[in-house]
Amino acid sequence: MGYIKSAALEDKGFVVLDSYNQELDPKEWLDVEYVDWKSSGDTRFAPLASAFGDIECNGFWNHKPPRTDKDGVWIDSQTAKAPNLTRRAQEPGANVGRCRIIELQPTPYGECLYNLHQDDNNRLNPDGTGWVVRGFFNLTDDKDSYFVLRENRTDPSIEYRIALPAGAQLIVDTQRLWHAATHNGDEPRYCLITSWTSGPELDAYIEKYNGTDDVPNVEVAQDVLEAGYAEQARKDAARAAYYAAKGQQVKQAMSEA
Repeated sequence: MGYIKSAALEDKGFVVLDSYNQELDPKEWLDVEYVDWKSSGDTRFAPLASAFGDIECNGFWNHKPPRTDKDGVWIDSQTAKAPNLTRRAQEPGANVGRCRIIELQPTPYGECLYNLHQDDNNRLNPDGTGWVVRGFFNLTDDKDSYFVLRENRTDPSIEYRIALPAGAQLIVDTQRLWHAATHNGDEPRYCLITSWTSGPELDAYIEKYNGTDDVPNVEVAQDVLEAGYAEQARKDAARAAYYAAKGQQVKQAMSEA
């Protein structure tokens, strides 16, 4: 049967929407409660919707009963402090799973490449229902920062780099694309991330805000790109060596037991 997916994301796996005039809204992301939660980079999160309305960020499949990333419960104490961000997350009318604000500390390109990851949005998602994707609304004005998207984590031949000024809006199939952010700056970057279920509501929202995947790549100097590739390879090798050594230690301990 397959899943219900948005045709707009079929080609490249993402769309960029019309920019939002973020300057008109208050900085609600500074008022909400954050919890430590490791993602790609040095991060904290402020959940607006979670599995049961608690201030936590765990995947819905890690709760009882386990379920996919749908039917999030809004957290009253958080949404009261961030009514505009809540309204923006609810505007498409699509089903919302997790909704949270990320706080990302400065992250250079090489570190971003090492952090590239795919999400597990559709674990336990029944066949024949809407595919879960994610919306990213950049809140701070990070003119020198950019979102990195790849089909293959270690292959730079297809790499999309999306600019992140205040009000930048993307929708990404994050289970398909490897993704992370390069954040060049001295202050944290803040972004609203919402899990949406694909379907006619989300399609209409993409059309309303002129969603397109035909956007220019952020230009990055060749020496920065090459240094980033080398840093990713170095850190990948170090991680592989660590786990290989750890495995050998376990095997040795078992043989001596």
